[in-house]
Amino acid sequence: MDRNITIIAHRGWWKSEDEKNSKTAFERAFDNGFGVETDLRDIKGEIVISHNMPEGGEMTFEEFLKLLAGRDLPLALNIKADGLADEIKRLLEKYNHTNYFTFDMSIPEMVYQHKLGLNVFTGLSDIVPEPIMFDRAKGVWLDCFNSDWFGAEEVKKILDKNKKVCIVSPDLHKREYKNVWCMYKDIPDIMLCTDYPDEAKEFFNGKN
Repeated sequence: MDRNITIIAHRGWWKSEDEKNSKTAFERAFDNGFGVETDLRDIKGEIVISHNMPEGGEMTFEEFLKLLAGRDLPLALNIKADGLADEIKRLLEKYNHTNYFTFDMSIPEMVYQHKLGLNVFTGLSDIVPEPIMFDRAKGVWLDCFNSDWFGAEEVKKILDKNKKVCIVSPDLHKREYKNVWCMYKDIPDIMLCTDYPDEAKEFFNGKN
């Protein structure tokens, strides 16, 4: 059955390492109804999709938004550089896309994005145990760098405070993930960011 878990494909639905953050991975994710997590940086006055420092020739954020083709799918925008907020807002408004959140930015950038009215998520993890600007954030990017330190109760506590939650699946950190997924099966209205969106869809639909 549908358990109200929104699946976010980490850097798109890629099937080989070279497909990460590529047009192929994004189109595959969108065409199968998955949200997407991706990385935003800037080069020569444009926002581009790039996890590492851009070298030129990367897909622009505007080209990425065009791939959505008006579909209301969630976007998790990992902010890798300061000073992008105004252009991010302009492009999101240009394509009338409101189903998104930004995260992982610096503190000054986070403050500015909040003032600008962007949907900002704060971070909570085994490395950052006190989320910054929790009261003003729309939600929480819940991460597990070194261990599976949180469970269903921690997730529910965040939801009870009227915050959205996007859980980072342990597979992003090269750890076993199916046992951890079991803890979230009965929690409604959460997001899960994973490298295996197809497996997650099958798992949370009760077919696994």
